[in-house]
Amino acid sequence: MSASVLYDAPGPRGKALNWVYSAIALVVLAWAAWFVYSKFDETGQWDAEKWKPFLEAPVWENFLIPGLIGTLSAFAVGAVLALTFGFVLAVGRLSQSRIISVPSGVIVEFFRAIPMLLLMMFIYFMQQPLGLETSVFWAVVLGLMLYNGSVLAEVIRAGVSALPKGQSEAGVAIGLSPGQVMRAILLPQAVRSMLPAIIAQLVVLLKDTALGYILAYDELLNQINKIEGNYNNLIPAAIVVALIYIAINTILGLAANYAEARTRRVARTAAPVGHAGAVDPVAAEAELVQKANAANVGGAGPGA
Repeated sequence: MSASVLYDAPGPRGKALNWVYSAIALVVLAWAAWFVYSKFDETGQWDAEKWKPFLEAPVWENFLIPGLIGTLSAFAVGAVLALTFGFVLAVGRLSQSRIISVPSGVIVEFFRAIPMLLLMMFIYFMQQPLGLETSVFWAVVLGLMLYNGSVLAEVIRAGVSALPKGQSEAGVAIGLSPGQVMRAILLPQAVRSMLPAIIAQLVVLLKDTALGYILAYDELLNQINKIEGNYNNLIPAAIVVALIYIAINTILGLAANYAEARTRRVARTAAPVGHAGAVDPVAAEAELVQKANAANVGGAGPGA
């Protein structure tokens, strides 16, 4: 009997067909890679003089490092603000008061429906009429915050809503306020379960910093035209910048995996019920039910 619950294990003929399909796919991919390589070679994109600048300091000092700093600065500030904005809106949407939940829902849906580039442009061009100093950095960062914060708010809200209802009921039963239930019981569990989705959205936020190119923000994508203008190597510059983006996203993914593994270890090694400060909502709920049943039985005895 097959150990798989999703599909039956292929037989000898099926395995042979899988090998054939895999070989065909590899041949197609190899042909596509050769086609791209040959077309680039015909136009001289692999010539040594086009790649030599990336082995020298000036192109890094004048273009790539400043662009990398601009990208990481916008990402760092935008990520912190987006996470804060998202948590606030998620808690607001989950509030029992419609005075808070309805405006929070309107804000989330409004900013999720507007293209991020339009947000950045609106913020940029509205700074001067409002009497503020025009800053392309804050236009990019606030655009990232509003859009990605709204998306993160829905991610966090979905994580909290997916938890068993007994979690919040047990917290209220042991005397916690709704705010304490949210902070101490629901949000920690929701964040742990939704951490991959949160990190995925932060990766999107990192790549969306490239939209600052339209506003002439000094980030990585903006450096491609500058490098091409100085060294006439547009394709090599684009490839190098793409590799830098891949490296940054890989590091971010590794950090996310580490954080997820660490939170799981912390959850497994958390203080047991009965330890000072430890609260098990499920056990507390069961204990309350047992006490209520005992009281009902004791109260029914004399009158029986």
